[in-house]
Amino acid sequence: MGARGFILAAPSSGAGKTTVTLGLMRALARRGIDVRAAKSGPDYIDPAFHAVACGQASVNLDGWAMGPDLLRARAAAQGGAVLIVEGAMGVLDAGADGRGSVADLARVLGLPVVLVLDVAKQGQSAVLAPAGLRALCPDLDQAGVIANPAGSARHVALASARLREAGFPVLGALPRDAGLALPERHLGLVQASETAGLSAFLDHAADQVETHLDLEVLLGAAVPLAPARSDPPRPDLPPPAQVVAVARDRAFGFFYPHLLDDWRAAGAEVLPFSPLADEPPDPRAQAIHLPGGYPELHADTLVGARRFRAGMQRAAAAGAAIYGECGGYMVLGEALEDATGVAHPMLGLLPLRTSFARRRLTLGYRRLTPCPGAPFAGALMAHEFHYATIVEEGRADRLFEARDGAGAPLPAMGLRRGKVCGSFAHVIARG
Repeated sequence: MGARGFILAAPSSGAGKTTVTLGLMRALARRGIDVRAAKSGPDYIDPAFHAVACGQASVNLDGWAMGPDLLRARAAAQGGAVLIVEGAMGVLDAGADGRGSVADLARVLGLPVVLVLDVAKQGQSAVLAPAGLRALCPDLDQAGVIANPAGSARHVALASARLREAGFPVLGALPRDAGLALPERHLGLVQASETAGLSAFLDHAADQVETHLDLEVLLGAAVPLAPARSDPPRPDLPPPAQVVAVARDRAFGFFYPHLLDDWRAAGAEVLPFSPLADEPPDPRAQAIHLPGGYPELHADTLVGARRFRAGMQRAAAAGAAIYGECGGYMVLGEALEDATGVAHPMLGLLPLRTSFARRRLTLGYRRLTPCPGAPFAGALMAHEFHYATIVEEGRADRLFEARDGAGAPLPAMGLRRGKVCGSFAHVIARG
């Protein structure tokens, strides 16, 4: 029998989905249940917390960028006994073209939705969100609701009574608890690798879940995943070379696990290295990938990482294919301005100067078409999310023609100079 699962969703961001998800994963893992994890949409941070909570890698399931069969195949490949999918944003929030919501993903995977309701400032009115979802999406299976954060016993009773009258099972209510807050920064939670006392936090969250939620009913709500109608081509995105060096540390932590899995499945050797530890890429690497992350927080360290910098220069001179995404793109440039306005010299492999002091939010899905000479074959589905801005670009070839999620044209993005290239877009899947 394949895995069973359900999706934890919410009417909006900030309802506590991640806290509930992490506590539930850790609680089930402590019971010896083989629980696996997934995250809806383009998120790098939450899956890393999932992996710590349940001891298994989490996978991104992006309903906008991935087709139905690819979504089903990636979900099924997680294996295990129970798959818990954490939703993103609100349950109906989607891309600019209306696709890719958590509700869409639930339909594709055939999974029920458990709504996490923020009841901090409401009582009986908590019923409005699930009732509205039922009216708008009568085909969506709502397995029940979790109240969070709940106040007094009377508060819980008032909200629960109206929810049950309307036909929504109440699976529990987590109390207000300052110990269930995780630190945040500009792109979301502070990364799991940087969160002090994470294991203790997860155990505390699991204790609260064990005490206040009905785990047996939750497990009983899980249903088998919808099967894929056909095997998707593997890999969805082929490796850039037979031997690939990938930067992996706190400055370069944003990489989709499914891409690395695809590369390894295709026979590529993936060699991680840490620029922050002043490690150069392996000289055997025919391609080097600098993922996104937080280089703006570690600019001084990167400037002083002489072995890393020299290794990148040697690789570029030797003709290695070098690609940087978002933060990695910034590091390939000539200078990076930190939040205080101090400019730090970067690798200088692309004519690009960026700034984190002159912030502007850029967010959205992207449809990319590689420009002539770019090292990609065919259209790509991607996502852009950053506050850094481009201060100056020099002469270089463009990397991608771009459109937004709804198909509206955008300016060409990214730069390419020889075999060195990059852009602010995070590639998710083949178009």
